[in-house]
Amino acid sequence: MANFLIVEARFYNHLNDMLVAGATAALEAAGHSVEVLTVPGALEIPGAISMAADSGRYDGFVAIGVVIRGETYHFEIVAGESARGIMALTMDGIAIGNGIITVENEEQALARADANRKDKGGEAAKAAIALLELQGRFAG
Repeated sequence: MANFLIVEARFYNHLNDMLVAGATAALEAAGHSVEVLTVPGALEIPGAISMAADSGRYDGFVAIGVVIRGETYHFEIVAGESARGIMALTMDGIAIGNGIITVENEEQALARADANRKDKGGEAAKAAIALLELQGRFAG
């Protein structure tokens, strides 16, 4: 059993609830323990994961958030920089499943967040589990 931390950027409560539920269900179904940490936005997720990883308390992480395109360039910055930060941490050997969904509108977000539709929270958790298993495979 591994200990996973879900780091969520709680901005759209109803969508986050669905993504976190999907991730939690997938992790618990695989026999792992789960904690949830909330940060202000998607840009804060990589930093929070880095701090939590340094603590040594967690084996893997799931990043959860929703970024919906607006009228400004801010969407591209948030989507790109949060993904870049998560990828940099993954390249350093931290097992992270990226469940930050980036969409054009709320309907696309609902389709991806709903566990009965695309279940992107559950998929991100499964990716984190897979990376943790690879980490174990190459560690010994």
